[in-house]
Amino acid sequence: MQINKYLHGSTIGIIGGGQLGRMMATAAKHMGYRIVVLDPTSDCPTAQVADEQIVAAYDDKQAIDQLVNKCHVITYEFENVDLDRAQYIEEKGLLPQGAESLAITQDREKEKAAMVKSDQPVAPYAIIHTVTDLDKAVKEIGYPCVVKTCRGGYDGKGQVKLETEKDLPEAIELLHQHNRLIVERWIPFDKEISIVFTRFANGEISYFPVAENVHRDHILYMTIAPARITPDLANKAKDAAKAIAETIKVVGTFTIEMFVKDNQVYVNELAPRPHNSGHYTIEACNVSQFEQHIRAICGLKPIPVYFHGASIMINLLGEDVAPYFKQIDDYPAHIHMYGKAAIKPKRKMGHVTYIGNDLDVLYETLVNKKQIKI
Repeated sequence: MQINKYLHGSTIGIIGGGQLGRMMATAAKHMGYRIVVLDPTSDCPTAQVADEQIVAAYDDKQAIDQLVNKCHVITYEFENVDLDRAQYIEEKGLLPQGAESLAITQDREKEKAAMVKSDQPVAPYAIIHTVTDLDKAVKEIGYPCVVKTCRGGYDGKGQVKLETEKDLPEAIELLHQHNRLIVERWIPFDKEISIVFTRFANGEISYFPVAENVHRDHILYMTIAPARITPDLANKAKDAAKAIAETIKVVGTFTIEMFVKDNQVYVNELAPRPHNSGHYTIEACNVSQFEQHIRAICGLKPIPVYFHGASIMINLLGEDVAPYFKQIDDYPAHIHMYGKAAIKPKRKMGHVTYIGNDLDVLYETLVNKKQIKI
């Protein structure tokens, strides 16, 4: 795949104005690019650091035409971009990532099929359309299992864990709402990890250290890098990432979430973009997931990745902001606030990143300083 080379002074369009777009735009601005963001919310986080905002719905054809006419290259900060509009932008030659990775990652059925096609281990699963399908799938997969919507859903939304038959009515209600679901065996994993990487148009892949993720209430609470896993498991994660990336023909920064169980990795979900679990790369690496992404879509070569040795990133949800800033000097961290208009519970308002060169020492220090909630 050939991508045109765009240098400083070129204009990058970003569909989506949240924190990922904001950090993407910040990296691009350092490199001399101009930014136009498309988002329906005026003064959204990305707009605050962009040169221009088009205030419109993501599927607004007239707004997409404006974006196309203003930009040399276009990217997105989330995967739920209108597929028809993405294909239109690709046809105009402005979407180096292509629309195919969006089509796959927008739909869990297609996503699982891509994992299987890549010959990667996944939890046993079934696609269901009817209550009969659900009964059959649960009998074959067994309890516990998890039922998810095939489209949409994030941070635990759009899914139900089934422990026994008593939980089936909730799954049936979800089925009636969405008509198509995926049922997966529940993996009692030892850890959840993610691998963030950037694939360039020539097929070269630049990997960031495999990271370990800790969730609270289905929302990412903390990312620890490097993940506390064996080198063998880290290599398995990289091999899985490479296989999937080549199957989908990824361009740009991409993220794969995996479960670790009994010295095996199970691929869970794909994200065709920079990711919350890769925020640590901004300070902990010589090049961030966002800068590598900009380099990939603009036709530049990758920068070799070097890592400080230890990093812990903690998300600040709405309820965490005031307590954190009351004890901000207890152990200084790199602070990233996203510029969202309203502070709300369970809403990601920012993150903080702690850097060191020995993970055990860093973790123990943060626990002692009460920076980590045990």
